[in-house]
Amino acid sequence: MKPGHPPSFAAMDRAALKTLLEAVKAGETDVAAALETLRDFPVAELDGATIDTHRQLRRGFPEVVLAEGKSDDQLFRILERLLEHGSNILVTRIDGERAKRIAKELPEAGAEIHALPRLLVYRREPPIMRGEGTVAVITAGTSDVPVAEEAAITCELMGNEVQRINDVGIAGVHRLLRHLPALQEARVLIVAAGMEGALASVVGGLVDRPVIAVPTSVGYGASFQGLAALLGMLNACAAGIVVVNIDNGFGAGYAAALMNRAKSA
Repeated sequence: MKPGHPPSFAAMDRAALKTLLEAVKAGETDVAAALETLRDFPVAELDGATIDTHRQLRRGFPEVVLAEGKSDDQLFRILERLLEHGSNILVTRIDGERAKRIAKELPEAGAEIHALPRLLVYRREPPIMRGEGTVAVITAGTSDVPVAEEAAITCELMGNEVQRINDVGIAGVHRLLRHLPALQEARVLIVAAGMEGALASVVGGLVDRPVIAVPTSVGYGASFQGLAALLGMLNACAAGIVVVNIDNGFGAGYAAALMNRAKSA
């Protein structure tokens, strides 16, 4: 490596920063080149947005982009800058048609559009497998799958093996019991359920691992767009259940990835 040329790396994580510092120490790159590499560290200032480029180093995963409330132009400029850093990118709450428009503006980046969970993914490098075990993502009904998929894809991008178990609600609890070995082998479990949200209590009573309950806005009038499921999960009689906000599959997936992360990762 010639002096003045910093090492190339996909994202500013601990390993990349260590490599860069060692290259400066060894005289393989100069300070000016290293500073250019760190140009957007720890933040990248854009008009109307401040991108947290320190997050991967600090938390192990880059900043996730919420599409809701942003114009197409704002979203494009944020993604364009993030793509310069080479890390995997996750955009949440983006409908399929809008995702297609954004992907068309950045054709070389290789977008993955997941219309059902409303996600847009730029997979720049294979996720580093950081999970110690499997994360089971369970739905009470097929209508809960969009929220569950948001959780599952988030978990996978953060380096976890995910097992999906769908449509096993308590209206036919025998459907759930068929999967008992998989439930008990999982290290963390995510349960997405609408209506009265009772599935989380049932799963929590069957396993000795943390259960993350996700109330969904699925249900009839008195479900109050997921409020009934939220209250039911908060009042679960099974110990070891934590609850995220209504339809917050991303939050559940992120929390599960942190719980499942190996100590050495």
